[in-house]
Amino acid sequence: MIAVGLNPTAMRIRILAAALACATALAQKPSWPPSTAHQTIPLWPNGAPGAPTNLPPEADMTTPKDNLVAGRPVIRLGNVTNPTLTLYPPRTNNTGAAVVVFPGGAYRILAIDLEGTEVCSWLNSKGITCVLVKYRVPGTGPYPKSPAALEDAQRAAGIVRSHAADWHIDPHRVGVLGFSAGAHLAAALSTHFDHRLYEPVDAADELSCRPDFAVIVYPGYLAVADKNFAPNPDIPVTSQTPPSFILQAEDDPVHVENAMVYFQALKSAKVPAELHIYAQGGHGYGLRRTALPITTWPRRVETWLQTIHMLGAAKAAGGTAN
Repeated sequence: MIAVGLNPTAMRIRILAAALACATALAQKPSWPPSTAHQTIPLWPNGAPGAPTNLPPEADMTTPKDNLVAGRPVIRLGNVTNPTLTLYPPRTNNTGAAVVVFPGGAYRILAIDLEGTEVCSWLNSKGITCVLVKYRVPGTGPYPKSPAALEDAQRAAGIVRSHAADWHIDPHRVGVLGFSAGAHLAAALSTHFDHRLYEPVDAADELSCRPDFAVIVYPGYLAVADKNFAPNPDIPVTSQTPPSFILQAEDDPVHVENAMVYFQALKSAKVPAELHIYAQGGHGYGLRRTALPITTWPRRVETWLQTIHMLGAAKAAGGTAN
């Protein structure tokens, strides 16, 4: 198409701008699959227990009809039958803390960039090791509908602690962070750590899978809507549930009661917890900044981690018994 009515200078500017945009797009590397610079290991050396064999190949399920988030697309990874964890170590100022990240996606897909790789970049910038879990979907939750995702979460936490020395992390400062269904998975792991749901595979399964802290972002499945938002009995909060940070928007279509009910259960069990509810925000914003105040939530988490003494000089590496 030829532009009409532009002088030569304007034409050159337009051509240069188009060329720059094209070059920028080509220079951008997709965040998934991870590059060889990041160590990726299978969660299950001999295959996941009970993994289906009839799913199509793993793929990005995003379509042109899917909503953008903060003006950008989202990688919606589906048909995951071979779960993995990918290590994202901080380049500088390693605090010794580590966070195991569970992306959301209603247990149907994984928002692997919005609620995964982008989260790891933020954590790394704060000197925190990020371990991104690609857990099994679809049809794998919420527990106990299927044990698969929780099995993957339990296994991941044990593997992280088993690598504490060589990954330069403190095994007593290993937390979890989840979004939406992934937030439910983080809460499920926080309340189902006393026994494995699977037969032990190796020495990693002899180590504790209890998180030392949990960040629960716009959770689902923690309150039972058809029972007047009663607490989900399959998430049995006790005094041993780890300290938790909870965030949700009042206008979240998944229902803000999920956050409120979980916070109240933690409070009743005398578990240290911090609840942040914002008037607006909806659901599924990840870390992408908009004009809404809720998207500044990572700053609140950073302050909270300092408050509960999870950032600082690393302790000696070593395992903890399950």
